[in-house]
Order: sequence, then C-alpha cells, then structure tokens
Amino acid sequence: MNFFLIKSVPLTHWSSNKPLNPAPRPLTVFFLCIGLTLFGLGESLIIAASLGMSPWVVLSEGLSINTGLSIGMITFLTSVIILLLWIPLKQRVGIGTLLNAVIIASVLDWSLPYLPHPETYLAKVVQTVFGTLIVGFGSALYLIANLGPGPRDGLMTGIQEATGRPIALVRVLLEVTVISIGWFFGGTIGIGTVIFAFGVGPSLSLGLHCVSSISKR
Repeated sequence: MNFFLIKSVPLTHWSSNKPLNPAPRPLTVFFLCIGLTLFGLGESLIIAASLGMSPWVVLSEGLSINTGLSIGMITFLTSVIILLLWIPLKQRVGIGTLLNAVIIASVLDWSLPYLPHPETYLAKVVQTVFGTLIVGFGSALYLIANLGPGPRDGLMTGIQEATGRPIALVRVLLEVTVISIGWFFGGTIGIGTVIFAFGVGPSLSLGLHCVSSISKR
C-alpha cells in the first residue's frame, strides 16, 4: 500500500529528459499516445455508465448555469485559467499537453458508440470503477513519458511539487474541491462523480507504481 504515498512522477528509461522536447524518442511518444488513449477510453466507460459527470464537467455545468456561457466555452476558459496557474507553479508544456486534448477527444468520439451501456445499477457502478482505474493507469503512462501534462494534471503535479504531499491525496482534494464548487453553482452530481473523485487519485498512484516497477525489470 506504499504506492499511496508516492510524491512525484517517477522517470524510467523511456521517459523524456524534459517536457519541452522537440525530438522525443519514438518509444516515448508511443507510451504517451497509449496512455492518452487509455485515459480517453476510461473517460468513455464512465460516461457510458451514466452514473454522473466527471468533476470538471460538473464545475463547467454549474458555471454555465450562472454565466449563460456554454459548457464548452466554460471548459475552454477554465483550461486557459489553469494554464495561467502553471506559471507560478513552474509547470512546463510539451507535445503531451497538446496531444492530451486531441487524442482524448478523438477516443471519446470514436469509442462511445461501441461501449456497453449497462442497465442494472450494479453493472453501472462496476463499469464506473473500471473506467476510473483505466483513467488512472493511462494517466500514469502519459505522465511518466514526461512530455508535458494536460492542463488539469499539470495543476495537480504543480500543487504536489509545491506542497510535497502524496499525489493521490492532492488529486483527491483537487477533485473534491472542483465538485464542491460545481455543486454550489448548481452542477449535477451523481454517484459516478463521487467514485471518480475519490478513486482517480489512488488509481493514478497505483498506475505510477505498476508502470515504474515493470519498466525497471
């Protein structure tokens, strides 16, 4: 259970030596793309389970209700604000930051029509938990590639580096904070939202531990 205490993203022999790398190795890009694809697939599974939106969508919905702006526009503006927060947190962009949006969005569009949409409540919960685990493992793969995180993951790693707290704890507190703000402004919360908020941090830490351990063999 020591993986819950992981306080930084480990680097392996296939990790990039810096996020802003104009010529990364093919193996590094391969694992980056696999990780982002898994991330998108996990998100799709959670959406298909229909037990609640992800915390950041809850925030966007709540702010949309109160501002009159579309959820898409709120999501865009939120990403911009988060990227601005990267400056004091000393986070760096890379091709992973750009591919994060492109690959995850593409996987969502491609996979959703083909995924199961369970009808029983238990099956929905199981699929949500499974999706959360896949998001965690996919996040671990693409973060270890060290080619730049997505906006929200960069906020997480920046806060972790500034506070020295375990990644799992930082991620959970960040997601719960986002849910609370979204709910306060009228966003819709479901059991799937709660499962993701409390499960993605531990799932990410487990993924970091597994990927790092396998890569050392």
